[in-house]
Amino acid sequence: MLSRFFIHHPIFAWVLAIVTMLFGVLAIFTMPISQYPEVASPSILINTRYSGASPTTVDQTVTQVIEQNMTGIDNLIYMQSKSDSSGMSTITLTFEVGTDPDVAHMQVQNKVQQVQSQLPSAVQSYGVSVSKIKSWNRLKSDRISIGQRLLIYPRK
Repeated sequence: MLSRFFIHHPIFAWVLAIVTMLFGVLAIFTMPISQYPEVASPSILINTRYSGASPTTVDQTVTQVIEQNMTGIDNLIYMQSKSDSSGMSTITLTFEVGTDPDVAHMQVQNKVQQVQSQLPSAVQSYGVSVSKIKSWNRLKSDRISIGQRLLIYPRK
């Protein structure tokens, strides 16, 4: 019934659509930035380096050890990890929207410090880097390498 009205009155439909768009444009310029909804999930990146090790070795001795210790972190949605042939291990932890990135960073850093003694000495000598990443700076990969996996945690 409503669709029939707009089919028989196309000029009214166009005017309504243009007025709606104008209100949207007006809202963009008048709405304060603090009113914008938060749409980006905070993410934490863990990087390690194990020189001379194969991707499988890096995955088994570094990546999996760190991943297993990341349980119990508040608001964690999923973890994505990648171990490559250069000995690099990258673990990206993504949290629910609204999670304080500083608190998440601190929790991840504390968990990494707890597990650091279980890592190979070569990894300990290079150190484990924990950093916050912006949503627009997400690491993307076009290829899947050995040891890349995605762990999704159910919501509580």
